[in-house]
Amino acid sequence: MSTESSKDKLDRVVAQAHAERQQREQGYRSRALKMYPWICGRCAREFNQDNLRELTVHHRDHNHDNNPADGSNWELLCIYCHDNEHARETASGYADFAADTQKSEATYNPFAELASMLDKKK
Repeated sequence: MSTESSKDKLDRVVAQAHAERQQREQGYRSRALKMYPWICGRCAREFNQDNLRELTVHHRDHNHDNNPADGSNWELLCIYCHDNEHARETASGYADFAADTQKSEATYNPFAELASMLDKKK
């Protein structure tokens, strides 16, 4: 008989998902580090064994499951450039949302009836 509570089961499932993600990331990270020179693709900062933990693998299409064997979807970025890349992606999403919102809200013309109102006053 199982006495595992739903919280314990959820904790176990989340921990397993984190472990699988780390294993998957370690696989493409180690391959990318063997394939490419240890240099940030944006700022050209060079890395060595002492600071290699600050070099990340960025997925160009932002799909972490797209890991072709030739590494064509990867680029090595320092943690700062990687954060900047994702911040720009997030900001562009906000800009797209704002543009769509403005298009749908800009249909009202407060002066549409102004000419007829002025004609009535004469």
